Amino acid sequence: MVHFSRICLRKYGNLVDNLRLYVRGGSGGMGFPRLGGQGGDGGDVWVVATKDITLKRIKNKYPEKRFVAGVGANSSIRALKGMKGEDKEILAPVGITVTTDDGKLIGELNAVGDRIKVATGGSGGSFHSAFQPSKGQTKHVRLDLKLIADLGLVGFPNAGKSSLLTTLSNATPQIASYAFTTLRPEIGKLMYEDYKQISVADLPGLIEGAHMNKGMGHKFLKHVERTKQLLFVVDVSGFQLASKTPFRSAFEAVQLLTKELELYREELLTKPALLVVNKMDLPDAEDRLAELKEQLHNPEEFSELLPDDMIPKSFLSFRHVVPVSALTGFGISDLKSRIRESLEQEALAEAKGNHEEKLQALRSHSLERSTPPGPNPAPQ
Repeated sequence: MVHFSRICLRKYGNLVDNLRLYVRGGSGGMGFPRLGGQGGDGGDVWVVATKDITLKRIKNKYPEKRFVAGVGANSSIRALKGMKGEDKEILAPVGITVTTDDGKLIGELNAVGDRIKVATGGSGGSFHSAFQPSKGQTKHVRLDLKLIADLGLVGFPNAGKSSLLTTLSNATPQIASYAFTTLRPEIGKLMYEDYKQISVADLPGLIEGAHMNKGMGHKFLKHVERTKQLLFVVDVSGFQLASKTPFRSAFEAVQLLTKELELYREELLTKPALLVVNKMDLPDAEDRLAELKEQLHNPEEFSELLPDDMIPKSFLSFRHVVPVSALTGFGISDLKSRIRESLEQEALAEAKGNHEEKLQALRSHSLERSTPPGPNPAPQ
């Protein structure tokens, strides 16, 4: 049996997850026409992934959000080749996507030390430019943070995601009976007795139409992209977003969540997924759970319960379906065990896949080296 110690929750108060920055490469230095001297190139602007930094800290430290690299040195009698201007580095957190102002991807920072050039310095003056330097690139770029966690909680409003995380910890995230019970992303840390840690991202609740950026739409969905696995959370008795919207059963909620993820980015559904059926303390919960399990076992037979445009292309197969009650604590220990089991299973499969890939590459390389060259063509 796996034992667990306390679980910590880190709040991302007033989270800043997107910054727009002005960047400018340094201008090149003047050439020296009389002696054919070449001016130094202007410095470049880089975004560099580092530890212990947040977008909020960048915003606070650089309120004008302007980053300009150094100017290249002019050519002179003492130094015909001018020195390059000093590069400017923007230290940013891991998990950043860098895009142009119109959304075109420049690159991603996925590990400490990753670096992306966002503005190139101008060329120094030389014979080819009549010894006149050029200016550096000038543009606006966006730094977009996508949270990284082992698990991403996926659920419609009032499914009990925040209550679930509260039960797992002594934290008190903001909870209320309105559309978005989680006002800002939070990361829960599951701490095991053998010092194993598993991070769980509790994100703002989805609504139908989130893929079209309704509600908090893409603000939620982009964070799901950078979680290893998905943890669906549904109310065993179903839910109704508002008095004018239709009531959805737990089965419908699962399929609508699946469809929202599919419409936003279909690759999300290749992630391993677990299903938490919450509020098992409610009357008739056991009967409703049995009905849900039957529907999930043969989802095609029950697809007529859904609007035609909200039937997923393919139905998710969950690794585990875990009934819990965040109110009473029922099933929580089992949930923790299943979470760890699923993540470790995936890590083993990934390691095995990498090993087999390397072996295949070695075999291919050995085969290429051992294959004798073909006969030389006969002379004409």
